[in-house]
Amino acid sequence: MKQLASIFILLVLLSFTHNFNPQSKEITQKYFPDFDYEINTPAFTKKKGFTNYNELMDFLNQLQASNSDKMQITFIGESQLGKKVPFVKISKANNQPKLKVWFQGGLHGNEMASTECVLFLLDKILNDPKLAYLLDKIDIAFVPMANIDGYEKQDRYAANGLDLNRDQTKLIIKESKFLKQCFSDFNPHVAIDFHEYNPYRKDFAQLGNNGVTSRYDVMFMSSGNLNVPQKLRDFTNEVFIKDAQKALSQLNLSFQEYSTTHVELGELHFSQGSNNARSSATSYALANTVSTLIEIRGVGIDRTSFKRRIYTGYAIGLSYLETAYQNFNQVLEVLNNANKEAKLAIVSSKKESSKQQMKFISLEDNEEVSIEVLVKNASKSSPTLSRMYPHAYLILPDNEAVVSRLKILGIKVDTLQNDTLISVESYLINAYKKGNTLEEGVYLQDVKADLVQENIRFVKGTFWVGLNQENANLAIEVLEPEAPNSFVLNSIIPAQLGSKLPIYRFVQK
Repeated sequence: MKQLASIFILLVLLSFTHNFNPQSKEITQKYFPDFDYEINTPAFTKKKGFTNYNELMDFLNQLQASNSDKMQITFIGESQLGKKVPFVKISKANNQPKLKVWFQGGLHGNEMASTECVLFLLDKILNDPKLAYLLDKIDIAFVPMANIDGYEKQDRYAANGLDLNRDQTKLIIKESKFLKQCFSDFNPHVAIDFHEYNPYRKDFAQLGNNGVTSRYDVMFMSSGNLNVPQKLRDFTNEVFIKDAQKALSQLNLSFQEYSTTHVELGELHFSQGSNNARSSATSYALANTVSTLIEIRGVGIDRTSFKRRIYTGYAIGLSYLETAYQNFNQVLEVLNNANKEAKLAIVSSKKESSKQQMKFISLEDNEEVSIEVLVKNASKSSPTLSRMYPHAYLILPDNEAVVSRLKILGIKVDTLQNDTLISVESYLINAYKKGNTLEEGVYLQDVKADLVQENIRFVKGTFWVGLNQENANLAIEVLEPEAPNSFVLNSIIPAQLGSKLPIYRFVQK
């Protein structure tokens, strides 16, 4: 019991200590030995620390100077503390149709390998002659350091204390808006958001005799959201992720599906996968993209196994490029047909719970152990509330804050050119509860609504969001009021008990 208490205290302290490394040399040598591989990105030009902003810009400018025919650097916005955020595109001039691939790193400022992975990928694609062929069919975009303010102080959050990967759709953070606008403008077919995860979670002290640590080099998070078409979900998992896992196996690197922990009524639960549009994996997928969030084992262990971590990210990124190249026509076919499936609008869903065996490393004897845990799996979700898929949403003219966000998300918005009588479904709020504490910068509005059929004369200038478009499923997630990341939930659209919302559904019957 004393040993368990000591481990628990140690793990809690880790969340407050940047420089303390909990990983023993024995675990590193036995399970995560570093790679003997030359990497010339900025962090590897020094013995301590990580790439800072000035080193990042020097590195990018040097690459651009020697690859001016293929590489372009622009700035997509300024961080809250005034640092310009670089955006890099590389392409080869030819008359061939291209796939577009997006690589992002550094969205969480304490996940240092994520930026280094993106820089290493960029350097290799530009300077390794064996990879030059990829640019025949692919244009590639890189955001190496998305959260510069957080990265500079090795802090997960943006300068205002908010999490950029909880703001993918509500868009209340300055950086979120220009990052998402850049993503929408580039409109990629394939996207990876690189992250790192903490292998020494305080919850892990409850497992085994004296606590455990994670066994895996990397975790893959794709979307299990039911508004992402099944064919796109399957294609992501069965083609792109499986190809990347084969590449990792050849390098003797370990992997599993993404999972995180939380405690319910004193019991430890694992949540596997993602179905919430607030984070990139699902937000990108709802924008009709082959989307994956990559979690590399690294938070809290400083530069331990750093080359191994960078090469892990590089191997995954390269695999995705090769898979896109080899499946060029299939990628286009899957994405072009993804939204043609007959479907319902899934407003909310429930993850399936089951007992599973999961591998860990015991802190008692440094041996690998398999432990049965309770897992809630997003990839095995079932609807709890669904509605007929609308032909369009109508939004009353004085809702610019809503419309501006839709446009940043890449959703096309038109306006009625004349006053028009339309038969619609309106939302009548029949249950309402507003939170009394800030949740990621907003007071949440938990609502339930009845649909009421009405004939309404909408005035000229009313906004029309047709769902015959690529990003239609993203509109479902933000405009259906009970959805788990809707504009109503996040107080972007105000609501009151017994009132109607200023958005309406048009359903062709």
